[in-house]
Amino acid sequence: MVRLTTLALLGLALTVSPANVRSGAAKASALGTPVAARPMAVVLETTQGTIVIRLAPEAAPKTCANFRKLVARGFYDSTCFHRVIPGFMIQGGDPNSKDSNPFNDGQGGPGYTVPGEIKLLHVRGAVATARLADSANPARESSGSQFFIDVADRKDLDRGGYTVFGHVISGMEAVDRIVALANDPGIARTAMGANPGRKSMIRKAHLEPLSKWEKTPAAAAAESTPH
Repeated sequence: MVRLTTLALLGLALTVSPANVRSGAAKASALGTPVAARPMAVVLETTQGTIVIRLAPEAAPKTCANFRKLVARGFYDSTCFHRVIPGFMIQGGDPNSKDSNPFNDGQGGPGYTVPGEIKLLHVRGAVATARLADSANPARESSGSQFFIDVADRKDLDRGGYTVFGHVISGMEAVDRIVALANDPGIARTAMGANPGRKSMIRKAHLEPLSKWEKTPAAAAAESTPH
């Protein structure tokens, strides 16, 4: 299991291959028109349970619009969390993880990057984008599709500069089951760490109204009012 002991290693740990980087023109055209702006949750139906993500468009509008667009397209269906590190995170979103070769995982994406929107903190349940290291990516632009979910508070990542664009509001038990697969002796071990493959697959990702998963302040107040 990979042990990350310095901020420099952490920066490398969440990078993606340069093969995933394309021209700024391709990036701009791929982002396109944002998906409808009404509050939606992203629901990941995984082999280990359902994970529900509340997006944070107020802090990361371009990142959220891109994520919603990819979810609506079915981009994440049948991808896997290809890198799991206890006490750190689970990382997914690479289309290469659909094939049977665990050693090309972490190198794929939609062919563009997204401007960095680095504001929110890395707390347990935070959802953030992977990216190339500062040496190759001084603007700290995000991967077009790869993301990770923090399984613990990580103040060291706040210093590292990654775009946090959402938070898990239901299903952290599924996240914990996925990260625990790092201890499974039957999974692949790559240079990036433990790769559970299809044991951590996202069967389907889709959008649902946020109101289905999170009460609005008005609804919560109505429930607490005596009748």
